Amino acid sequence: MSDQLPCKILIVYDTNGGNAYRMAQLLGRGVESVDSSTAIIRSVPKVGDRSSERLPAVPDKGAPHVQNSDLTDCHGLILGGPTHFGNMSASLKYFLDQSTEHWFKGTLTGKPAAVFTSTGSMHGGQESTLLSMMIPLLHHGMLICGLPYSHPELMQTTRGGTPYGASHVSGESGDIALSDTESALCKALGSRLANIAKKQLG
Repeated sequence: MSDQLPCKILIVYDTNGGNAYRMAQLLGRGVESVDSSTAIIRSVPKVGDRSSERLPAVPDKGAPHVQNSDLTDCHGLILGGPTHFGNMSASLKYFLDQSTEHWFKGTLTGKPAAVFTSTGSMHGGQESTLLSMMIPLLHHGMLICGLPYSHPELMQTTRGGTPYGASHVSGESGDIALSDTESALCKALGSRLANIAKKQLG
């Protein structure tokens, strides 16, 4: 049994067809491949027309909604969701816009962070979306972790996978499963972030 402090990595996602949730699960497996590390997977509530009273407060499927206390308690954060016009989704942006309290307190300052996304097409704005997710995390003072080219899958992939973060090309109908290389890069990003967070804990 390890005597190391438990390392909690929060994975927050938005999803439309379930691809980002599947990526979050793979990232979580990567996190939990690191000794004494736990993945906490949470979703963001939907906003806009879809956030009317028709939608339940608790999601029908997937992970529970993220709470403010989740950000306070985590040792690292992985953020992801679909690409909307080359940018993060409105629901993910709204979640980040509500994190001002944590910015004032410096809750996330110095903690490692990473990002991931899923698109319908090969050139659907994956890298610009990943970069857009990084900006508010940098304002929080987080340390951004990408994927180094020491992972051979970055050169082998014919679909998703970037040095900026994990990504997936789901196809026009959104029903293409993650490839082996996309899955491997999700796990690699999760384990990389957990290892960095563990080193900070000592």
